[in-house]
Amino acid sequence: MHRILHTGRVLLGNSYKTAWHKSCSSFAKMMRAVCVDVPGGPENLLLRTVPRPQPKDGEVLIKVHATALNRADLLQRRGLYPPPPGESDIIGLEVAGTVDTLGPGLKRGWKPDDRVMALLCGGGYAEYVAVPEELLMPVPSNLTLCQAAAIPEAWLTAFQLLVFVAQVKEGEVVLAHAGASGVGTAAVQLVRLFGAVPVVTAGSPEKLKMAESLGAAAGFNYKQESFAQGVHDFTGGKGANVILDCIGGQNWEQNVSCLATDGRWVLYGTMGGRTVEGDLLGKLLSKRGHLLSSLLRSRSLQYKGDLVQAFSHRVLPYFSEQSTSLRPVIDSTFNLENITEAHRHMEANKNTGKIVINVIPQNQETQ
Repeated sequence: MHRILHTGRVLLGNSYKTAWHKSCSSFAKMMRAVCVDVPGGPENLLLRTVPRPQPKDGEVLIKVHATALNRADLLQRRGLYPPPPGESDIIGLEVAGTVDTLGPGLKRGWKPDDRVMALLCGGGYAEYVAVPEELLMPVPSNLTLCQAAAIPEAWLTAFQLLVFVAQVKEGEVVLAHAGASGVGTAAVQLVRLFGAVPVVTAGSPEKLKMAESLGAAAGFNYKQESFAQGVHDFTGGKGANVILDCIGGQNWEQNVSCLATDGRWVLYGTMGGRTVEGDLLGKLLSKRGHLLSSLLRSRSLQYKGDLVQAFSHRVLPYFSEQSTSLRPVIDSTFNLENITEAHRHMEANKNTGKIVINVIPQNQETQ
């Protein structure tokens, strides 16, 4: 059950003219946000009225039109993935919206009402969020704000893993686990863009079909077959040069088995467990394999800013390029009032692509 303060509901459920805001400035500084008082299940997500953040030096206040779910959100709700020190306790790692207020000391020419999308450390499940300007990107003109909300976390993660960590090269074979997830669908398209060859795993024929429609050269249903054997067959026994792995423990033997000599195995999640039993090091050593790991949320602002800048230069234009036609894959949309159902949908592993949350209902969307 959602607990919403009555005053916040009256304030935020309607449109008000500027003069009204000036005469009631104290009310205008409130917003709706999803809070978690007690870690636990989706039923512990509470929609309530909280103070609106104010942009600090170098920050932009965004009026959020849409946000999107990530697996990290589920962990944070359960108390297993707290935000970095000093960051918002509100869940949400990405948003799309419009520039509302400019903080002092900005350097990049943002203007009120600019359409933007942003990577966050937290705070996305809310009507407003303050963001360092280094983490903002312009929304391509051909995308809606709902579509744009599905880009920052998933696409920047995939880009980071492929370019900053694995340093993928043209012609290499890249195995992406969870190929129909937000990161997976982004990785398939980026691997193709960089001239490499994507292959994927997924848990249903429908998810494999989706990944293949985006450019995956092959797909393996991990519930029905050995993906290691599939990779061996596809590569003529050479193996995958890069593995993007969000599963971890339970897949380690197959991962090492299908890793090419001198290959890079990039671990960025442990959905399949954190413990390993067996001769991992010996088998990895025999392949001269590189075991790399990466997280994005805990990175420095400098690192994230460099990542956003590189992505904006190398990838963002291709969302508007018809011949390349990169696109965020959206599984479903929910309104903010239905955030509990959205979390349940992701926990049931039903989604193919991103789950987007409309903070401003689409029938009220003006951008």
